[in-house]
Amino acid sequence: MHVTTRLRSRFAGPGSVTVPPAEPVTVTVARVVRPDQRQTFERWAADILALAATFPGNLGATLLRPGPHSSEYHLVYRFRDGESLARWERSAERQAALRHMPEMVDEERYARVDGLESFFTRPASPGPRWRSAVLTIAAVFLITSTLQLLVMPHVTSWPWPMRLLLSACIVVVLLGYVVMPTVTRLFSGWLRPGR
Repeated sequence: MHVTTRLRSRFAGPGSVTVPPAEPVTVTVARVVRPDQRQTFERWAADILALAATFPGNLGATLLRPGPHSSEYHLVYRFRDGESLARWERSAERQAALRHMPEMVDEERYARVDGLESFFTRPASPGPRWRSAVLTIAAVFLITSTLQLLVMPHVTSWPWPMRLLLSACIVVVLLGYVVMPTVTRLFSGWLRPGR
């Protein structure tokens, strides 16, 4: 894909600008909720997550509940790109919903992760690490098996370092942008059973 973009830019002539592809953005908002406000906050969180899901570019949103002896909730939003996220964050609907926060929350933290970086960042309330490892191994096995069957037979004449480089590029791109975002969404209940 990058090669095509470079070729296009050469043919387009000097002064043309290539725009990098938009990357998904993940935002986590951690809030320490007052003990007497937990039920109210959970209703509020369900409403705001449902609202966020209606915005263009939303790829999913979820509430991670606190573990034992904690009252810290995490709202996780994922958007197609920074522009979609900005539209949500500037929206009048979100601003109106946030006006109720001071009466429910003692502390708030905001974190934003772009593109592939979100694949290498552990979630705010992760489940057992071995489950993530099993899912990652299964994803890598699926990608490499498909690669060996469909792609590698066509590049046997290439030098082995070039074949390895091609394999690594395909695995990383598919893992970070396609396979892991999909399987972590599908297996989210298994990955974090206590949420």
